Amino acid sequence: QVQSVESGGGSVQAGGALRLSCAASRYSYCMGWFRQAPGKEREGVAAIHTGDGRTYYDDSVKGRFTISRDNLKQTVYLQMSDLKPEDTAMYYCAADLECYCRGDGCYKVSPSSAYWGQGTQVTVAS
Repeated sequence: QVQSVESGGGSVQAGGALRLSCAASRYSYCMGWFRQAPGKEREGVAAIHTGDGRTYYDDSVKGRFTISRDNLKQTVYLQMSDLKPEDTAMYYCAADLECYCRGDGCYKVSPSSAYWGQGTQVTVAS
């Protein structure tokens, strides 16, 4: 099965910005971005309920990253601003996530049945 295609990664200086895109081959109700740095576990960064737009963010990226989607294009975006060296990682687009939402936002995302893209590298220099 064809994987989703991520793009937009690269190398930037601290304080810079990047926009990741994910053209999803598999577009589900809960789409998101995870990242994995060398020697660390994969962690959830942001997710979006593609039906109603509610979002989830990890505390480490709140106020700096914004996730959005275009349902017609089946594409998910991650706008990253004020990047820090600790944001350096391989970023993966994921489908078939489970979004746990309440009120106007989501408080948890689970990758237990995730379908992963191939990843795009983000490197932030200090």
